[in-house]
Amino acid sequence: MIARLVSFDTVSSRSNLALIDWVRDYLDGYGIESRLVPNAEGTKANLFASIGPAAEGGVVLSAHTDVVPVDGQPWDSDPFTVVERDGRLYGRGTADMKSFPAVALALLPEMLEAGLKRPVHLALSYDEEVGCFGAPDMIRRMAAELPRPSAVIVGEPTSMRTVVAHKGTYALRTTVTGHEAHSSQLHRGVSAVMTAARLVGFIADMTAQNAAAADPASPFEPPYTTLHVGTFAGGTALNIMARHAEFLWDIRPVTGDDWSRYLARFEAYCRDVVLPEMHRIAPDCTIRTEVLAGAPGLNPDPDGEAACLVRSLTGRNDTAVVPYGAEAGQFQEAGFSTVMCGPGSIDQAHQPNEFIETTQVAACERFLRSLVRRLAA
Repeated sequence: MIARLVSFDTVSSRSNLALIDWVRDYLDGYGIESRLVPNAEGTKANLFASIGPAAEGGVVLSAHTDVVPVDGQPWDSDPFTVVERDGRLYGRGTADMKSFPAVALALLPEMLEAGLKRPVHLALSYDEEVGCFGAPDMIRRMAAELPRPSAVIVGEPTSMRTVVAHKGTYALRTTVTGHEAHSSQLHRGVSAVMTAARLVGFIADMTAQNAAAADPASPFEPPYTTLHVGTFAGGTALNIMARHAEFLWDIRPVTGDDWSRYLARFEAYCRDVVLPEMHRIAPDCTIRTEVLAGAPGLNPDPDGEAACLVRSLTGRNDTAVVPYGAEAGQFQEAGFSTVMCGPGSIDQAHQPNEFIETTQVAACERFLRSLVRRLAA
């Protein structure tokens, strides 16, 4: 089943419908009705389905279907064909995060035979990797249409640890419009590239300030809110003061930190310091920042129903937090008790030759079989 799901090229820039249609047909073959929640264009879809009775107290198993690109990465094998070597399964999505839903789907016959008294709800989303875009519409539908679940388990790769908190993630784009002039006449123009570079420096300074003031007791690694610029583009020639520049950046706040205060500081710096200097030379200069995507963090609830359930199923009392984001915070924001727990390590996610240890797959099998027994009791 892992090999089957990995074989679908569901890089976020492409459709996930082939995978969703296959899962829907697979569920239908066992008499399980599934519901689709498509995007506005109809090019992608979420899917959710219930195995067992229409009763409250079930458990949601949530996973995203999209994966990150493989372009430019030095893979030793076809990323979309699972290869087993030395106790590892190699392929894009083996760790992040197709193995978790694959194990759940593979155990579907056992779920049906178990005589579940409370249901297992399967939830598959799209576009998690580019901003958790798909899950919110699905979560709203699930909240409105399903008997209230007692817990949500998001199967991100946590090495089967119970993760009770993750950082939020917010994606932004800043576009700078300067004023072109010959590069020998700096007094007549405003370089969008140099202005944008100055703004990137301000973003880096905010992160440095957070690092210097970090709470040593914070469980996050790193233990502070980070701001990072991932792409930068601009300019047309060496000797032209650039008219256009833009960069993409993100804010990943720790629990309890308001991400919007960093955007407010950034925009105040643009408005009060940088733009007046630009306008003294060319009044048509602008700086514009858009929020492209955002997902809230998962706030710790170590004694909540989800955390207690998962700890009892894994047999481990310890919990963990992670710096990356997921749809877990969106489920929690909608009122669901939520944790993350899934096979594989985030250290292998997004890497060339991504892999999952077969021991992790086996641990996930044991975990989900224990869950099925619990829901059948």
